[in-house]
Amino acid sequence: MSSGFLIRTDGAARGNPGPASLGAALYNLARPDARDHRAQPDASISEYLGVQTNNVAEYTGTLRALELARELGARETDLLLDSKLIVEQLAGRWRVKDAKLIPLWAACRQILGGFDRWSATHVPRAQNSVADALANEAIDRAQAGGPASVVVRPG
Repeated sequence: MSSGFLIRTDGAARGNPGPASLGAALYNLARPDARDHRAQPDASISEYLGVQTNNVAEYTGTLRALELARELGARETDLLLDSKLIVEQLAGRWRVKDAKLIPLWAACRQILGGFDRWSATHVPRAQNSVADALANEAIDRAQAGGPASVVVRPG
């Protein structure tokens, strides 16, 4: 069990809106390589969402990752996201105007409020390749008739 996770998430939409998915990679904060964007995650989510916008996919990825971190007993989390929109909205610096995003934002904020400590930092897209690959894998897998969601838990 970890006291916390570093989380990288990504959303994908082929067309906007279009076939959409999310990818999330969770790294135990105690790992020396937790911040290495090429490291293998301790837990991950790859989920197909059907037709959605890119922002809905991005937010849903963040929400699913936070839910998994909470389920795994995390007390703190560091979000590293390539979505500046989500980072700024979670921090309260930008207003959430899109009606489709408000419930996702509210659910994220509620879970974050249960952690002892959290942060959200914007990172370049190039540092999010693991989460991006998980998102794209979900669309390809679902379109080939595979399961919509694959969740890998530690141990």
